Amino acid sequence: MANEDLSKLKIEKSGALYRSAKPKKRALWIAVPLSVVLLIIVYKAVLNPAVEVAVSTVSLVYPSQSFTLLNASGYVVAQRKAAVASKATGRLEWLGVEEGSKVKKGDVIARLEGRDVAASRDQAAANLDNARSALEQSKAELNDATLNFNRGKELLAKGFISQMDYDTADARYRRAQAAVSGAESAIISAQAALKGAEVAVEYTLIRAPFDAVVLTKDADIGDMVTPLGAAANAKAAVVTIADMSSLQVEADVSESNLEKVERGQPCEIQLDAFPESRFRGVVHMIVPTADRSKASVMVKVRFVNKDKRILPEMSARVSFLERPVSPDEEQPRLGVNPGAVVTRDGKQVVFQIKGEKADEIPVTTGETIGELLQVLSGVKAGDKVVINPPKKLKTGSRVSIKEG
Repeated sequence: MANEDLSKLKIEKSGALYRSAKPKKRALWIAVPLSVVLLIIVYKAVLNPAVEVAVSTVSLVYPSQSFTLLNASGYVVAQRKAAVASKATGRLEWLGVEEGSKVKKGDVIARLEGRDVAASRDQAAANLDNARSALEQSKAELNDATLNFNRGKELLAKGFISQMDYDTADARYRRAQAAVSGAESAIISAQAALKGAEVAVEYTLIRAPFDAVVLTKDADIGDMVTPLGAAANAKAAVVTIADMSSLQVEADVSESNLEKVERGQPCEIQLDAFPESRFRGVVHMIVPTADRSKASVMVKVRFVNKDKRILPEMSARVSFLERPVSPDEEQPRLGVNPGAVVTRDGKQVVFQIKGEKADEIPVTTGETIGELLQVLSGVKAGDKVVINPPKKLKTGSRVSIKEG
């Protein structure tokens, strides 16, 4: 009995020790990474703290900014623009252009249904032919009546015919003259009717009034087109066109700055669609009226050189210049805030921001352009540099950018 009780006794294989060792090992794996992270935080915060700096961006600057008197904003507007329609009313049968199509003066760009007016024209042409035939008949009758009248006149003088016969010949002669005159008038009337019919046919052909580009298509095939667009679902215009050679910038200039602007003054135009390009311009006109709500006067600036990229209604900014831009001043140059350039060890340098660190970059500077300093080498457009870098700042220094 005692042996059976002893056989039931078992000794656990270090279960308690195993359970106690496993948490220790897990805690070790957690403690090591935390220690590393903590060391990094301490290093950054105490041994290598971030230097708070203000930052500026290297940008492209145009030399004209140094002699700009005034800046104004506006829009590109076509000075010759037309909503092309027809004087006649009819259904649009054919349209030969779309947005962007180039047209020449007199080109047929659309056509209305015109079978009725074409028939009227043909009828007028036939009436004119009939009138001409009637004139030929009247002239033949007049010729015969003239011969008979002259013969009767000679015979009456010799006493071979009676006065009554002579009067009959005279009356016939006069009727023939009147018939010729009436036939000639009928021809004039028929010609006028034919011309009117041809004009009616021409009204069904919609032509371009000047060389232009189609801006919008306002009607489609099958639409009713009427001059005033009064009918339900009728279109007043088929297309809208603009003369691209007449594009100008209409800019609003404050009344207080108007004395800085004069006709013929050189300008530089920048379009929001092409911020890296500058277009030469000249003041074309100062509109002789003011906008009382904005206390401004409209100034129209024409482009010196045409560019296919320029489109109506584009937003534009105009710089009114003190003098024309010379050829060597047309290209942009790199500019930086003057406070970003400092002297270290006898060299001009800037501190460029790369990630969270500063990198000392030697630079070569040029002239001052407006509020910026020209940079000839060392950096490129878009680089971020430190403004007024502290003396303790060096390559590899951690930096944090000041807010605002």
